[in-house]
Amino acid sequence: MAEVDVVPQFGAELKDAFKPVNAWVSNGISWLDEVQQFYRERSAIEREYASKLTALCKKYQERKAKKSSNLSVGDTPSLTPGSLECASLTTWATQLNAVESHAAEREKFGLELVAQIAEPLKQAAARYEDIRKCHVEYHGRLEKERDSSYGDLKKLKGKYDGVCQEVENRRKKMESAFDHSKAKAQGAYQQQILEMNNVKNTYLIGINVANKIKEKYYHEYVPELLDSLQDLNETRVTKLNALWSLAASLENSTLSKSMDHFTNLANEIPRNEPRLDSLMFVRHNVTQLQEPADFTFEPSPVWHDDDVLVTDEAAKVFLRNLLSKSKGQLRELRMESDKKRREIESAKRLRQNVREGRDNRDEVEVVKSLLFLQEALHETDRKRLTTEVETSTIISVVGDLSLGAKNHNFKAQTFKIPTNCDLCGERIWGLSAKGFDCRDCGYTCHSKCEMKVPAECPGEQTKEEKKKLKAERQELTNATPVFEPTSPNGASESPALSRRDTMNSLSSGYATTATRTVSSGASKPTTETTTKPPASSAPATKPTVTKRNRIVAPPPAQYISAPPPTEPSPAPPSSLKPNEPKGKMLYPYQGNGEGEITVDEGQSVIIVEPDDGSGWMRVRAGALDGLVPASYVETAPPSSSAGAGLADRRASVYSNSSTSQAGSVAPKRVGPAVAPKRGAKKVQYVEALYDYEARSDAEFSMVEGDRFVLINRDSGDGWADVERGGQTKSVPANYIQEV
Repeated sequence: MAEVDVVPQFGAELKDAFKPVNAWVSNGISWLDEVQQFYRERSAIEREYASKLTALCKKYQERKAKKSSNLSVGDTPSLTPGSLECASLTTWATQLNAVESHAAEREKFGLELVAQIAEPLKQAAARYEDIRKCHVEYHGRLEKERDSSYGDLKKLKGKYDGVCQEVENRRKKMESAFDHSKAKAQGAYQQQILEMNNVKNTYLIGINVANKIKEKYYHEYVPELLDSLQDLNETRVTKLNALWSLAASLENSTLSKSMDHFTNLANEIPRNEPRLDSLMFVRHNVTQLQEPADFTFEPSPVWHDDDVLVTDEAAKVFLRNLLSKSKGQLRELRMESDKKRREIESAKRLRQNVREGRDNRDEVEVVKSLLFLQEALHETDRKRLTTEVETSTIISVVGDLSLGAKNHNFKAQTFKIPTNCDLCGERIWGLSAKGFDCRDCGYTCHSKCEMKVPAECPGEQTKEEKKKLKAERQELTNATPVFEPTSPNGASESPALSRRDTMNSLSSGYATTATRTVSSGASKPTTETTTKPPASSAPATKPTVTKRNRIVAPPPAQYISAPPPTEPSPAPPSSLKPNEPKGKMLYPYQGNGEGEITVDEGQSVIIVEPDDGSGWMRVRAGALDGLVPASYVETAPPSSSAGAGLADRRASVYSNSSTSQAGSVAPKRVGPAVAPKRGAKKVQYVEALYDYEARSDAEFSMVEGDRFVLINRDSGDGWADVERGGQTKSVPANYIQEV
């Protein structure tokens, strides 16, 4: 048999597993009965001469034959073993053949088998069973003692609780005692405290005793019991081996004529190594590996092409970047791979030392760590192999393009304000790391554009040089033609060879929520105000409006403008009574709900019910009575006339357009966001952080501090949808904050 490398200890390995260990030992002892029954049957056959002995051997040969294939090569072998059998079955067959070949000489040997083999096995089995039952009884006593200690501790706890309660009772009795019995009650109280302290000490000692018993139970008593069961089982195996050897010796000494056969049998048993059975099973269950064929280039069904790398200038840029990245990674991966291989070799030497007894570490943990190291090496080696193939493939076709390349020092970047890609000119979306920028020259690009950027970094630049390079790159990128579908007179035009509305001139992005008209002009928005013509002065011929994609919200730092100056509106003469609360409409309001009324800007009203905190008030305008937003009404001071109060009111900061230039007509004023009426669903308000001038009819103009009702915070294009004065438009999402 093969030598055992690991010496197991049940107490250390299995801990509190008494039940499964006891069952396993019991099965081994029961098996001794089967072995001695074999020798008894054989002895009977020995005494019934050759015919019976031959019949017995034939019976067991048939039994062996039925299980020969399953025991040798498994249930579903890929290769039929034929007449081959595993080493264990061969050893068993040798024993049966030796018995069968000398059946006539077995009468005396049959008697000796019963006397020296079967009976000792039976006696040994009975003795081992008695010892096992003693182990079971001992384990039961250990459990009973443990539970008893737990119960004693519980009783001590109850006794301690009771004496504590008695102390409290004596204290109350002492406090309620009269003068003549006060001293006696105090003495009883002090005596009870002493009794409580003694019980407490007993309880604490009991806790320590119970903990120590528990510790001994799990770490000494039960492990010792498991080790004893292990020793009992190993004693059984040793006894069985001794009786098997005795049986072989009896056959050898009794039958000198069959000396050679039994000598061969005795020598054959130790050669039954478990690895031989495993080797045979492997050989008959191994299958021919059908390795898949190598992958080849498959042209697209709609674009027929060959398997040659594209090597034009644009492709070389990509290949140069890929080669530079792979070569840089390859050096690191090779060093890391060699380091992990050295760690694996060190772990293997450690495992060998543990097996040879030169190191007392846990072999299971060593093997486990070795497996983890092999997994880490596999991951690193796979990456190394990938970079090696990428490098060799590119160099074999176009040479080492990385020589002389001035690669950008790119770093993953989070762009907090909208930024353009210097390669494609499109916006780099998102607030997470969606792109890269060069630490040396400030080149910015998408993640998808990184490998397309030419390796032409000018090196480390100053802040002013970076700005100059940025402007030059954007100018080159802006050379992409933009097609304008129609001209102002409705006629088609040829595409213009100029790019408009980029980062410096309101770069275009895509959104499905709205479309805007974008006016062409300077590359940067100015702080000058623009004139918005009155609605009544529309030109006779309207130009065709070019519909463009929605523009991305601009960064706040570039579009902050001072709030436009407004002139106070003249107040009409008031006809209201001086003893009634009066007010004037700051903005026109169109009633669109139950109980609301429509009023014009500057109209005088009588306040019937003031604002109760809901943001609405009830007013009377002429013969009409209803609700209007409180923020639309300016209440006149009681000490002054309505006309004077309204004439001195502040100019509105809410506007839907830029301030008119001299000679232009002021646009219609729009009121602030309207609060929900009483009982209505709560809405979210936002406040402007910066001034912003609308550049299309789909946007609101705003100044710092303006409030709106939030409809949609940000749909991903940098714009927020807000409501004011019954109209819903858009403003830059990073220009507002929730309030």
